[in-house]
Amino acid sequence: MTGPNGAAGTDPTAAFHQRLIDDAAAAVRGLTVSLGERLGLYRVLAEHGPLTPAEFAERAGITARYAEEWLHAQLSAAYVERHPSSDKYTLPAAHAAVLAESGAATFAAGFFTALKALYATEDLLADAYRIGDGVGWAEHDPALDTGMGSFFQPTYQHRLLADWLPALHDVPRKLADGGTAADVGCGVGHTTRLIAKAFPKATVYGFDYSEEAIVIARQLAEDEGLSDRVVFETASADDYPGAGYDLVTFFNCLHDMGDPVAAAQHVHKSLDPDGTWMLVESNVSRADIDTPTPAARMFMALSAVMCLPVAVAQRGPHALGNHSGEKAFRAIAEEAGFTRWRRATETPVNAVYEVRP
Repeated sequence: MTGPNGAAGTDPTAAFHQRLIDDAAAAVRGLTVSLGERLGLYRVLAEHGPLTPAEFAERAGITARYAEEWLHAQLSAAYVERHPSSDKYTLPAAHAAVLAESGAATFAAGFFTALKALYATEDLLADAYRIGDGVGWAEHDPALDTGMGSFFQPTYQHRLLADWLPALHDVPRKLADGGTAADVGCGVGHTTRLIAKAFPKATVYGFDYSEEAIVIARQLAEDEGLSDRVVFETASADDYPGAGYDLVTFFNCLHDMGDPVAAAQHVHKSLDPDGTWMLVESNVSRADIDTPTPAARMFMALSAVMCLPVAVAQRGPHALGNHSGEKAFRAIAEEAGFTRWRRATETPVNAVYEVRP
């Protein structure tokens, strides 16, 4: 039964059907967001709008027909606004901070560039679901490294130096005085480079088991003139080199590991006796399954298609998923020999734990 405007009324099946259509629209729209990010379309609108489709096409360097169709897709989602009398399109300032301004804390468009890597593994995931195998990180397109890095980068950019490191006991002083830091599971090295730039006397290492990510990280460090202050090496979390680190960081990666206890034990061994392990994880737990926030919905979906399969592929004793929660992470730390655990700070998306020997 529908209402006068075609609404689902009180029919629960019709209401859920409309919700699923909305999710389907969002799934397809994600590709238009990825194109908008890759081609700089949102930035063109933000910097030069209002624009007609023809003006937009010329500014963006794309053909006019595609420009018009892409703008229609954005308008249908209420991402952009249109002025009917002039047929000009505008990206509202509030939306620009999410879609066009890569330096903004709220920037999220970069995530959608990872979609091609995630969707491309569907056949592998179907096999993995049937037989219990995993899908390793290296089996994904490199777009997963850059897309996921872009998704987390704004939070790291705005929180790491301003909030997270200062919340840890004596860590900023040690790094300022020339301490050593290891960023484990560093991906393309966003956080590694942030630490190196903020603490020029410190020696900073970035370790990741993805060779593709390390190649990108090295190039980015060279582009930013940091090659003399940060070293990137391919290594896994349970065998990265070095000892006596003042700080070891794990940013949203412990849950991806097949043997997180072995990783935590290696952290314990590699730390200075007065060192700190900064563990950053998703700020969700199994309790959020029934009352999902937007962040919980995002993380749980990612866990089913990325995080859990990556952990299973390592054939370790654990496959945590990204919403295991603080209790599980603390138990891993204690099993590895750590005796001090503190939730140092948090955001709606991330929890930051201070873990010490």
